[in-house]
Amino acid sequence: MKVLANDGISEAGIRLLEENGIEFLNQRVSPEHLENFINENKVDVLLVRSATKVSKELVDACSSLKIIGRGGIGMDNIAVDYAREKGLKVINTPTASSKSVAELVFGHFFTMARFLHESNRLMPLEGDTRFKDLKKDFKNAFELSGKTLGVIGFGSIGQEVIKMGIALGMKVKVCTRKPKTENLQLDFFDGQTVNFEITSTNNMEEFLKDSDFISINTPKTTEYILSTPEFEQMKTGVFIVNTARGGVLDEVAMLKFIENKKIAGVALDVFESEPKPELALLMNPALSLSPHIAGSTVDAQTKIGIELAKKLIALKKDL
Repeated sequence: MKVLANDGISEAGIRLLEENGIEFLNQRVSPEHLENFINENKVDVLLVRSATKVSKELVDACSSLKIIGRGGIGMDNIAVDYAREKGLKVINTPTASSKSVAELVFGHFFTMARFLHESNRLMPLEGDTRFKDLKKDFKNAFELSGKTLGVIGFGSIGQEVIKMGIALGMKVKVCTRKPKTENLQLDFFDGQTVNFEITSTNNMEEFLKDSDFISINTPKTTEYILSTPEFEQMKTGVFIVNTARGGVLDEVAMLKFIENKKIAGVALDVFESEPKPELALLMNPALSLSPHIAGSTVDAQTKIGIELAKKLIALKKDL
């Protein structure tokens, strides 16, 4: 089995593959040369993250391919159904980066609740001349403890966000298209565990009306989950974080509700016009921004590499 990890894979994953007799091609191939590289090297497995696109045309052109793997959860950069119709196996790592994404969600929540995104911009410029003024400007901050956390989506990332919220002492609400119940277990350093049974609602208006902090953790959608009607239903002073996909949140409408103070702050890790976010977003002081890095931690990449390697080792006997 020959494996090309075109967007990279952790050293732990590479070691595990090679220890099990799988040939790893340590290359990064540009899109225009990918087809030829796969065919010339008779690559069996193409592993990608979000940078490399696996189109129907690439699937048709590369007869040696037997497996396509996505390091992460979403697979919207892969023609999944088509590849499976052609007999290829398509795999991903649905849980490996969940904690990293959830931690970034709360990184942004804390940042906005304590004005860190603004103070980090202004302190280097004005900290020596307007220290007392800045102290007054940023005094009306909030604790997360005791507030209501609203989570849209109940997959592995949503569940990690919920668990972190519970650990902080937040009240939790979950919204899904269809109501469902999940049992979540919180694990502590001394071996203790606490279990929570959480049931979601599909009543968006009821969900939104008392949520203080809202996290979007859904797959890619064909229409906005949050737009003008939903913003109007929210509490005044709400904070929102989107680490899901660009296009689940209406960025144009969002800016209007930030301007009229209905929304206190929004954090975006993903954008509708990614990788070139609109300047109006980049320059807005009410936004906390990051460049699509929610799953990009050393820990997550190690887990992703190991999980992909284990899945390929299990599939090796079928090739």
